[in-house]
Amino acid sequence: MDRWEADRAAMLTIPPVSPPHWWRFHTRIGRDHYIRVDTNDYSVHPRAIGKTVMVRADNEQVTVIAGNDIVARHTRCWAKHQSITDPEHAAAAQTLRGEVIYQQAARAQAARAATLLGTDGLGIDVEQRELATYDRMFTLIEGGAGKEDT
Repeated sequence: MDRWEADRAAMLTIPPVSPPHWWRFHTRIGRDHYIRVDTNDYSVHPRAIGKTVMVRADNEQVTVIAGNDIVARHTRCWAKHQSITDPEHAAAAQTLRGEVIYQQAARAQAARAATLLGTDGLGIDVEQRELATYDRMFTLIEGGAGKEDT
């Protein structure tokens, strides 16, 4: 008890203005469309992928703003190492993934079709000569340029 009074006398008084209960920072949204606040990951709408966003976190919620649009709003989670996913964000990501897979498949199919049609891509057969023919035309071998072997 003797030390308690000495400790109390050495303590500073509480400042008249409370410290800020929120902070903000800017970050770029990666392909996984999540941002990290403390040790937790919060989902962001996939339309913000690649954009720089402002993240505002306070004691109650985490808000992510891209330009003038709010692309995520989550209740703040105080547990450690959690992934918080909005079902709307997950559905949008699944839809975008499906579109990308469809586009990749369409490109692959177009490439296969182009190879089946031939080198010109129009399906026109082009005569292919032997290389020796060109050597003769440019007099690289005997009998070229109209001179026949005798």
